[in-house]
Amino acid sequence: MKKVIAWLKESNRFKHIAGGVFIGLLAYNYACSFYAAVIAASCLEYKDRAWGGKWDWIDWGLTVGGSLVGTFVRYIIGAVL
Repeated sequence: MKKVIAWLKESNRFKHIAGGVFIGLLAYNYACSFYAAVIAASCLEYKDRAWGGKWDWIDWGLTVGGSLVGTFVRYIIGAVL
């Protein structure tokens, strides 16, 4: 478990997941969620690259995947209510 937590803290990956879930919860549908997450993740990674870092596909994927999870959670909550 410590390795997983260390991996999540490595590049603020938990923030990428949380941001993606937040996008997914607020998006209107899957397409909107996916599109917004791709744009947000790409902007975040471009910012890292512009400041001398490198493009991190893992962070990008976690942001997009988090948005799909957030959209799924929103649909489950909507179906229950």
